[in-house]
Amino acid sequence: MPPLKAVVFDLGDTLMVGLQPWPPVLERADRAVADYLLSQGLDIDPQQFHRQLEQRLDEYYSQREASLQETSTTAVLQEMLAAAGYPNVTASVLRGALNARYAVSQANWQLEEDALPTLQALQALGLRIGMISNAGDNQDVFDLVEKFNIEPYLDFVLTSAACGVRKPHPHIFELALAHWGFPAPQVAMVGDRLDADVMGARHAGMQGIWLTRRSKQRPKSPVEADGVIHSLLELIEWVKTYSNA
Repeated sequence: MPPLKAVVFDLGDTLMVGLQPWPPVLERADRAVADYLLSQGLDIDPQQFHRQLEQRLDEYYSQREASLQETSTTAVLQEMLAAAGYPNVTASVLRGALNARYAVSQANWQLEEDALPTLQALQALGLRIGMISNAGDNQDVFDLVEKFNIEPYLDFVLTSAACGVRKPHPHIFELALAHWGFPAPQVAMVGDRLDADVMGARHAGMQGIWLTRRSKQRPKSPVEADGVIHSLLELIEWVKTYSNA
C-alpha cells in the first residue's frame, strides 16, 4: 500500500460548525444585503427584495446541486439588480452587499475544538494539507480561513466559486491533485458529505474519509468509504493505521 502523502479537508460541518440554527441566521444575512443596497442609494423595497433574494438563492442552490456547475452569489445578486432596473451596479457595491451578508453568516461559524490539534498532528506526521470547499463566494471562504487562523497549515484553498464546478465533479479533485502532483491513492479527502466528499474523492482515485458527527446523510446502501470517523482526532489514528498497513 503506497504511503499517504496528503489530506484534503472540506470546510463547513467538517472543520467548522454552525452555532445557531441556520434559517434565522440566513434570513438576517439576506436582510443585511437589502439594507446595505438601500444605504447605497438604490431605490428598493427592503422587505420585497429580501424575499426575492431568498427565493433566487434557493433556486440557485437547487440548480448547482443538480448541475454541479457553480456560478456565484455575486452573479445571482447582479442578475437580480439588473432585473430591478440597476444593470450597472459597481463591483465595489456588489462586494459591499455580499460582505454585509457574510458578516452575519461568518459570525455563526465556529472552528471545531479538535480542528487545530488535528491539523497540527497531521503536519507533525509530515503530511501536506489542503482544502476543497463547495461555496458560492470565494472571498467568504478565505475570510473564514483567516478568521480561524488555519491558513498556515494549508498548501491551498480551492473553492467551487473559483473553479466553476462543485464536488463531486472530478475536475475540482483533479485541480487539488495537480497542486501537489501526488498520485491520487496517496491523498485522502475528509468531509461530512457522502456524495460530494467521499464518493467524489473515490471516483477521482483518492481515499475517501467520512466524518459522521455533523453529517445529515445516511447511506442507502453500504458505503465504500475508506474510513469512517466520528471526530477529527480519530483521523490521526486512521492515518497511522493506514501508514502501518
